[in-house]
Amino acid sequence: MSVPAELHYTSEHEWVAVADGVATVGITAYAAEALGDIVFVELPEVGGTVSSGDTCGEVESTKSVSDLYSPVNGEVVAVNEAAVADPEVIGTDPYGQGWLFKVEVSEEPADLLSPEQYTQLTEGEG
Repeated sequence: MSVPAELHYTSEHEWVAVADGVATVGITAYAAEALGDIVFVELPEVGGTVSSGDTCGEVESTKSVSDLYSPVNGEVVAVNEAAVADPEVIGTDPYGQGWLFKVEVSEEPADLLSPEQYTQLTEGEG
């Protein structure tokens, strides 16, 4: 399973990349593999605010429906319309074209997992 070293992670199986005060958020390859074929995604609205740990959308697959949690606090500045139109890309390229939304962070996220910590978490679940 791929766990890119340049990203941070949550125990809810989301990845986060923060650059210039904007966090890009997606679900991990582990989550995408567990979900199977992703058929629908609901993302937060651009201009809305999200809070760390709060539900802000959902991902539906042929196996289940999973809530999407925000890993950061801030204002949603973009959503991946291509992933909404073709949710399959979330499973085929979770760390690239399958990103989900971007948040202008109001404070630096403090409780994210390192790649090593996330790997240990998923090994414990697998």
